[in-house]
Amino acid sequence: MIAVLVVLAGAVGAVARFGVDSAVGRRWSTTVPWATVGINVSGSFLLGVLAGAVAQHSAPDAWQTVVGTGFCGGYTTFGTAMVQAVRLGHSGRSGAAAVSVLGTLVASVLACAGGVAVAAWA
Repeated sequence: MIAVLVVLAGAVGAVARFGVDSAVGRRWSTTVPWATVGINVSGSFLLGVLAGAVAQHSAPDAWQTVVGTGFCGGYTTFGTAMVQAVRLGHSGRSGAAAVSVLGTLVASVLACAGGVAVAAWA
């Protein structure tokens, strides 16, 4: 049953990612792919909250499996972020590529740590 829930949560996460990326792309056209950065950072924050809840508040492990692996796995998109960075680099926008890669990395790690901290306070 857990496997089915992971698949369903992954599908919901992928649809959510598509919706967020489409909505942001329609509103703001920028060199740096901010929608992808925001998706990865918000997904990292959610994963941090889940990890903190499971580790510190005895939340069911299944939450982390279903929501963390399923939803967050479908929602976040490391591969897309790297492809976008390579495309930026190939088009001569090395600075934007660096901002995208480094910004995503730093912000995602900080967001995950922030999520764990939020779970600890809750």
